[in-house]
Amino acid sequence: MERRLHTRHRARTVVYITIPGGRRKLCKAVNLSATGVFIETTNLGLRKGQQVELAFAINLGTVTKLHRRTAVVAHVSRGGTGLMMESYGGARSS
Repeated sequence: MERRLHTRHRARTVVYITIPGGRRKLCKAVNLSATGVFIETTNLGLRKGQQVELAFAINLGTVTKLHRRTAVVAHVSRGGTGLMMESYGGARSS
Protein backbone atom coordinates (compact mmCIF):
# COMPACT_ATOMS: atom_id res chain seq x y z
CA MET A 1 0.00 0.00 0.00
CA GLU A 2 1.34 3.40 -1.02
CA ARG A 3 1.95 5.68 1.98
CA ARG A 4 3.12 8.78 0.17
CA LEU A 5 1.29 12.06 0.70
CA HIS A 6 2.20 13.42 -2.74
CA THR A 7 2.18 11.66 -6.10
CA ARG A 8 5.56 10.92 -7.64
CA HIS A 9 6.11 11.99 -11.23
CA ARG A 10 8.75 10.77 -13.63
CA ALA A 11 11.42 13.44 -13.79
CA ARG A 12 13.35 14.69 -16.79
CA THR A 13 15.76 16.97 -15.04
CA VAL A 14 19.17 16.96 -13.49
CA VAL A 15 19.79 17.88 -9.87
CA TYR A 16 22.86 19.59 -8.52
CA ILE A 17 23.42 18.25 -5.03
CA THR A 18 25.77 19.96 -2.61
CA ILE A 19 26.88 17.67 0.15
CA PRO A 20 28.52 18.61 3.46
CA GLY A 21 32.02 19.89 2.85
CA GLY A 22 30.88 21.88 -0.20
CA ARG A 23 31.34 19.10 -2.77
CA ARG A 24 28.87 19.35 -5.70
CA LYS A 25 27.61 16.54 -7.87
CA LEU A 26 25.34 16.53 -10.90
CA CYS A 27 22.77 13.70 -10.74
CA LYS A 28 19.77 12.59 -12.78
CA ALA A 29 16.36 12.78 -11.10
CA VAL A 30 14.34 9.57 -11.49
CA ASN A 31 11.11 10.81 -9.93
CA LEU A 32 9.90 13.92 -8.19
CA SER A 33 7.01 14.93 -5.93
CA ALA A 34 6.10 18.09 -4.04
CA THR A 35 8.18 16.96 -1.06
CA GLY A 36 10.76 14.52 -2.36
CA VAL A 37 13.05 13.44 -5.14
CA PHE A 38 14.85 10.20 -5.98
CA ILE A 39 18.15 10.72 -7.77
CA GLU A 40 20.53 8.29 -9.42
CA THR A 41 23.75 8.35 -7.46
CA THR A 42 26.93 6.42 -7.16
CA ASN A 43 28.65 6.19 -3.81
CA LEU A 44 28.50 9.76 -2.52
CA GLY A 45 28.98 8.65 1.07
CA LEU A 46 25.57 10.00 2.10
CA ARG A 47 23.83 8.68 5.20
CA LYS A 48 20.20 8.69 6.27
CA GLY A 49 19.36 11.94 8.07
CA GLN A 50 22.17 13.93 6.47
CA GLN A 51 21.26 17.40 5.16
CA VAL A 52 22.11 18.46 1.60
CA GLU A 53 21.33 21.37 -0.71
CA LEU A 54 19.58 20.83 -4.06
CA ALA A 55 19.26 22.97 -7.18
CA PHE A 56 17.18 21.88 -10.17
CA ALA A 57 15.12 23.31 -13.02
CA ILE A 58 11.54 22.37 -13.82
CA ASN A 59 10.29 23.10 -17.35
CA LEU A 60 6.69 24.35 -17.23
CA GLY A 61 6.27 24.78 -20.98
CA THR A 62 6.99 28.42 -21.75
CA VAL A 63 8.66 29.00 -18.37
CA THR A 64 11.49 27.16 -16.65
CA LYS A 65 11.66 27.56 -12.87
CA LEU A 66 14.86 27.12 -10.91
CA HIS A 67 14.32 25.55 -7.48
CA ARG A 68 16.75 25.56 -4.59
CA ARG A 69 15.84 23.38 -1.63
CA THR A 70 17.36 21.98 1.51
CA ALA A 71 16.74 18.25 1.76
CA VAL A 72 17.36 15.38 4.15
CA VAL A 73 18.52 11.96 3.01
CA ALA A 74 15.55 9.61 3.52
CA HIS A 75 17.22 6.47 2.20
CA VAL A 76 20.20 5.28 0.19
CA SER A 77 19.93 2.23 -2.06
CA ARG A 78 22.00 0.62 -4.79
CA GLY A 79 20.25 2.65 -7.50
CA GLY A 80 20.25 6.02 -5.84
CA THR A 81 19.24 8.29 -3.02
CA GLY A 82 15.80 9.35 -1.81
CA LEU A 83 15.66 12.90 -0.51
CA MET A 84 12.91 14.62 1.47
CA MET A 85 12.79 18.33 0.67
CA GLU A 86 11.92 21.04 3.11
CA SER A 87 8.89 23.18 2.36
CA TYR A 88 9.13 26.07 -0.09
CA GLY A 89 9.33 28.67 2.65
CA GLY A 90 12.12 26.79 4.36
CA ALA A 91 10.02 26.31 7.50
CA ARG A 92 10.22 23.01 9.28
CA SER A 93 7.43 21.61 11.36
CA SER A 94 8.37 20.48 14.85
